[in-house]
Amino acid sequence: MSNDIKGKIVVITGASSGLGEATARHLASLGAHVVLGARRQDRMDTIVKEIKAAGGKAIAFHVDVTRREDLVNLVEGAVKEFGRVDVMINNAGLMAIAPIRELLVDEWDRMIDINVKGVLYGIAAALPLFERQGSGHFINISSVAGIKVFSPGGTVYSGTKYAVRAISDGLRHEVGGKIRTTTIEPGAVDSELKYGTAHKESAEVVGEFYKLAIPADSVARAIAYAIEQPADVDINEIVLRPTTQDF
Repeated sequence: MSNDIKGKIVVITGASSGLGEATARHLASLGAHVVLGARRQDRMDTIVKEIKAAGGKAIAFHVDVTRREDLVNLVEGAVKEFGRVDVMINNAGLMAIAPIRELLVDEWDRMIDINVKGVLYGIAAALPLFERQGSGHFINISSVAGIKVFSPGGTVYSGTKYAVRAISDGLRHEVGGKIRTTTIEPGAVDSELKYGTAHKESAEVVGEFYKLAIPADSVARAIAYAIEQPADVDINEIVLRPTTQDF
């Protein structure tokens, strides 16, 4: 089915490492034109250079997903370069695990801004274009923590990832027909996500848990599966986790 990916214009947030980077590299290898957005421009420049060296097409824009105008500029930049956008992958995320009694309110705010508002800003940037085109595909990265509360310490993080699932499902109800919506819910995946908390004890627990993590390209392949389906097939939800992960 990879011919249904070739030539598609795919925008990816959080693309400088982890799931975003792996997805950009994998989709580019299948012939997609990838548009990377993240804060670390130097890292993205390296990824773009390597994708191009392998024969792919890629560009990158500095993006902070907590700034709505950055998402607008990202989508507009993709259209200017490639003429359209076919897929918007809202991937940027923060996992700051800590007991709620620690009252790390700044971390709560940051997770809400990135994990929830960042997804909404990505939707707001791409939806008008998708509606004008009469086609498009949103892929929003949630988590198994959006299905079951990550415990101990994951109350607020899980709250943000439950929100992503709810937003995705509501979006599908509102704009389905010509615009597809997919929610990806990974378990432990090897990425920088596990470094998100400043709470020492929680960081140690997360580090131990992530010893069973699977590679980031596992998620990239799941994303490719959703994209490569025919236009009349909408893969709404994919849950994947390490075989040994019971949570």
